Amino acid sequence: QVELTESGGGLVQAGGSLRLSCVADGRAFSRYTVAWFRQGPGKEREFVAAHKWNDGSTHYADSVKGRFTFSRNNAKNTVNLQMNSLEPEDTAIYYCAAGQRLITSSLRIGAAYDYWGQGTQVTVSS
Repeated sequence: QVELTESGGGLVQAGGSLRLSCVADGRAFSRYTVAWFRQGPGKEREFVAAHKWNDGSTHYADSVKGRFTFSRNNAKNTVNLQMNSLEPEDTAIYYCAAGQRLITSSLRIGAAYDYWGQGTQVTVSS
């Protein structure tokens, strides 16, 4: 069992930055693939970024590539999402998710993850 807690959301102007954090309470966190998803108002949940524990690869949605950076600190059971050059379209609730049995082709599928945080709101004003 893994409990995930996100923080760092808030209100920021377009072009600004935020850093989201996700802290895991559970053992063997280093052996979990961890991802960020988001759900904007009136939109479906969408994949943002993920880090695979077994090969260390990081994957990004095209919409955030070059602006968002995923980082991980297994010693602190923490992952972060540095978000730069934010746009109003990035407004959403951001969720951290973790799972163990994911292959690259399933990283973007929310149902493939076993554990989810409660989410943190990010609002980008124009």
